[in-house]
Amino acid sequence: MSKRKNGSFRLLLLCTLLGTLPAHAGLFDNSPPKPPAVSSNTISQIQGAFDDQRYLDASKILDQALLMSGSDPRLTYWAGELSLARGRYQDALANFASIKTNPEVRGLALEGEGIALAKLGRPDEAMTSLQAAVAADPTAWRAWNALGSEFDRRHDWSSAEAAYARAISSSGGAAIALNNRGFSRLSQKKPDQAILDFVAALQKKPDLTPARNNLRLAMSMQGEYDRAVKGAAAADQAAVLNNAGFGAMLRGDYAKAKELLTQAMKVKGGYYTLAAANLETTQSLAKGQARDEEHASGR
Repeated sequence: MSKRKNGSFRLLLLCTLLGTLPAHAGLFDNSPPKPPAVSSNTISQIQGAFDDQRYLDASKILDQALLMSGSDPRLTYWAGELSLARGRYQDALANFASIKTNPEVRGLALEGEGIALAKLGRPDEAMTSLQAAVAADPTAWRAWNALGSEFDRRHDWSSAEAAYARAISSSGGAAIALNNRGFSRLSQKKPDQAILDFVAALQKKPDLTPARNNLRLAMSMQGEYDRAVKGAAAADQAAVLNNAGFGAMLRGDYAKAKELLTQAMKVKGGYYTLAAANLETTQSLAKGQARDEEHASGR
């Protein structure tokens, strides 16, 4: 009987002593440990790989960091940027939308959200996000650049011009912003101004294919057909001739447009859908011009 009492006493004492241990000892605390903070060096590595277009490397560094610190909004932001670069616009939108209320990354997230919405064909929502992005950070050049494109779609040329000016000044003359302003000016039938932008874009980034193609188109719109097609690689010749023909069509030189587009189809060596469509449009416009001239002459 005495032994049993002593055993009970010892058990009670043990429980009492254990109950007084501090919570940080971990005996009864089941809450998950706080993830370690992401270092600035890790973020710099992700950004460096992204800027160099080494998306696979950026993704590997990001995945490692996410395993360690999945809740860091900077990592969610870069996950969104990688999705944008890979054309996964819905995934990018989800990433940016989930962090846009976080003051640490608000401006960046709104910029990314606006670009993703524009890519998804949701222009009104894109405009709202992009305008909020430049309000949060007036130096957000990619948001200004995307706003320029949205204004272009609306044919709001003065607003587009202002947006591209902000994009170019804030980015130190980013090639893509110069190219986009050039295309905006080309759409307004200002090929002389557009050419200056395309040349500047190619000086910044010589391998920027859209700027080179746009430059050839602008030359065609000025009637400089030989310059527009000169130096094209054999593999690109059909496309270059088609673009030159399109430029000739835009300036109303229908005879030259027919010549260039017919040549493009021959060079292609098979049915060239785009050139054939442009040729059909050219012929229709030429007929309309002939009818107008007949009416004007009273015949």
